[in-house]
Amino acid sequence: MKSRIVFLFVGILFLWSALAMRAAYLQFLPNDRLNSLQNRQFQTKVTLPARRGAIVDRNGRDLAMSATAYSLYADPKIIENRKAAAKKLSKALGQSYESVYAKIKDGNKRFVWIQRMLEQGKADEIKSWEIRGLSFVEEWRRVYPNETLLAQTLGFMGSEGQGLEGLELGYDQHLRGNQKKVMVKRDARGRPLINDGLMFIENPEGNELRLTVDSDLQYTLESELANAVQEFDADHAVGVVLDAKTSAVLALASAPTFDLNKALKSSAEHRRNKSVTDAFEPGSTMKTLVIAAALREGVLQPNTKFFCENGAYRVGNKVIKEAEAHEKFGDITATEILAVSSNIGTTKIGFKLGADKLRQGLLDFGFGQRLGVDLPGESRGIVQALPWKPLALSNISFGHGISSTPIQLANAYAAIANGGVLNTPYIVQGVRDSETGELSETKVKPIRRVLTPEQAAQMRAMLLGVTTLKNGSGKNARVEGFMVAGKTGTAQKVDPNGRGYLKGAYVSSFAGFIPANDPKFVIYIAVDSPRKSYYGAKVAAPVFSRIASYAVRKEGIAPLHGTLAETNVKNLNSIKTAINQKAALEKISREIATETAVKPAEPQIVTAAQLDKAVEVKPGEVVPNLMKLTTREVLREVSGQNIKVKFLGNGSMVSEMIPAAGSTLPEDGNITVILK
Repeated sequence: MKSRIVFLFVGILFLWSALAMRAAYLQFLPNDRLNSLQNRQFQTKVTLPARRGAIVDRNGRDLAMSATAYSLYADPKIIENRKAAAKKLSKALGQSYESVYAKIKDGNKRFVWIQRMLEQGKADEIKSWEIRGLSFVEEWRRVYPNETLLAQTLGFMGSEGQGLEGLELGYDQHLRGNQKKVMVKRDARGRPLINDGLMFIENPEGNELRLTVDSDLQYTLESELANAVQEFDADHAVGVVLDAKTSAVLALASAPTFDLNKALKSSAEHRRNKSVTDAFEPGSTMKTLVIAAALREGVLQPNTKFFCENGAYRVGNKVIKEAEAHEKFGDITATEILAVSSNIGTTKIGFKLGADKLRQGLLDFGFGQRLGVDLPGESRGIVQALPWKPLALSNISFGHGISSTPIQLANAYAAIANGGVLNTPYIVQGVRDSETGELSETKVKPIRRVLTPEQAAQMRAMLLGVTTLKNGSGKNARVEGFMVAGKTGTAQKVDPNGRGYLKGAYVSSFAGFIPANDPKFVIYIAVDSPRKSYYGAKVAAPVFSRIASYAVRKEGIAPLHGTLAETNVKNLNSIKTAINQKAALEKISREIATETAVKPAEPQIVTAAQLDKAVEVKPGEVVPNLMKLTTREVLREVSGQNIKVKFLGNGSMVSEMIPAAGSTLPEDGNITVILK
């Protein structure tokens, strides 16, 4: 009997020891399976975004920021009267009873979102009901304090805190920081452990995005574009303002626009950033780049003359005409061709340059390719592949049969304004790290040199003629007290549903920079389908003028008046250095200074002869390129120059030159051309 008791005691002691060892094993040694079971029983996981970083302009003004919001969730299992709760919630939230009840009717569910991003007043109302099973999570909702300002560029966010368009999408990783997975703790009965109906969490912050944009200039641009759409009954308008030296984006807009705080209620058409995503035929603003390519290749000088066929020039089975039927130009210089926007003159320049060199020149200026701007959705535009038929070459020379985006065209003009370097446009000035506070700044990214400084200076002087010559097309772009350079454009609008062009539909544009003698701002304006007028000179040029006027005055650039005129005249040296004959331009400068000594300067009207002298290269220095010209064209080419041509052979076209084109002209001015 005694032995049985001892045996039983030992057995019980062994069992207790085994249980104690097992308990110690479970308590002190890790077990993934048991940990998982514990977590499922006492916690539920909720993923919450970090506080999104702010987006500010170049001066630190808020463009996008994060404000506190409250997201409502439910534990259906512990809601006592789910139908009554659904009725109250549907009324308070503006949702249908059926949709709310569908979320909470399953009593086996332990977590379901009811609505995200509620304002504090609405959250306080629901908390006052004291319905067990309804709780809140504190989150951050995106707020755009300026509503429509820079809307297409900033973009917006989805309901889950992800960037959907614009900078919110392109810089989503920087702005959102690291998402946080929150474990909602429960008690032994599975009820959420909350405090006063709110789950408090501490969110990490995303990085701050600092832009190159100036909010005041952006507002002015948007206002002017909206006014242009209304005044001319247009479909929409786009505008780009770049820093002339760096191609930093100072303003970028499309009109009509939309309210960022109600983005999903607006149309996709209004949300699209057309300055970057839309490519269209640029029209005559492209003539500047064609002439620049010809100047680069030595095909012409600013004073080189071309016969413009008195208004009608047959190319293949088509007759090329000027924009206006009454325009009938004869022998005019390249400077005048640009100023009066001659289609025939530019066609002849294109023919003289040739399709290969013209296409390469356009590619070098950034057309037909993405520039790498730090905004999503950038379009390449279209530069047709070779070979080009003569009619295609003619059309492309004056901006048809080719497409470009507004930012491509503005950036090409910036290359002329800054001395010949094509840069990558950019809008993000830097990213500020939320932890260290360090700002990593964006550096200027040159792509390639497209013109020598001298060639760029000559192009700036030629573009000055567009606004200053008596018959220049850009008179309405002038800004009182400042020198303006630029080019008008009026392009037929391509029919998106078929071949050819829409009847009576045009894109009116103006591209240019200010001040012309020391460019600070490059501005491009395009108005789509204006119905009350359609010439770029009447529609887009005045918009350019008002925006340019605001920009230079806000920047504090002194106009040409009083004693300040002398300082501004000295600034013209950057142009005069590139021009061999300085006397004429100095004369023009003195006239501007004299005129403005008493009152603010009116934009000067100069003659074609004055401007030609200002930009011409002295005759007799370089042998002009006469290759592939007819006898008649050779005589026109050398007309007015100290050059004597001797013709050999019985052909119709120049096949050889002695001395060669581009070489030093003999002192006697004699050259020999061989015709074949």
